[in-house]
Amino acid sequence: QVQLVESGGGLVQAGDSLRLSCAASGGTFSNYAMGWFRQAPGKEREFVAAISWSGGSTYYADSVKGRFTMSRDNAKNTMYLHMNSVKPEDTAVYYCARHSTRYYDRPVRPERYDYWGQGTQVTVSS
Repeated sequence: QVQLVESGGGLVQAGDSLRLSCAASGGTFSNYAMGWFRQAPGKEREFVAAISWSGGSTYYADSVKGRFTMSRDNAKNTMYLHMNSVKPEDTAVYYCARHSTRYYDRPVRPERYDYWGQGTQVTVSS
């Protein structure tokens, strides 16, 4: 059974940096693209970033492009979200998810992902 566990969230100030991790177990991590989503209070879950199975391709939401970087280490079954210059509007619960294919076709669509983590809270104070 596939399990995804996020870590690295916390309370930071605007302009700070933060790194989220997602550790995968079960299944073959390197066979699948992965994604990050987030959900703020009272809002729908929104796409943040996606990465192909090899890490060679990434795709970002406009709201985080240039500030966030997604990476993965297939040898460690772990992926990361490096968050720089965070803003109060980045406050949300961040979820990692496994895409159903090696490449992230339609990456912004949550239904394209078949396994989800429990989430990690990121709070950015102004």
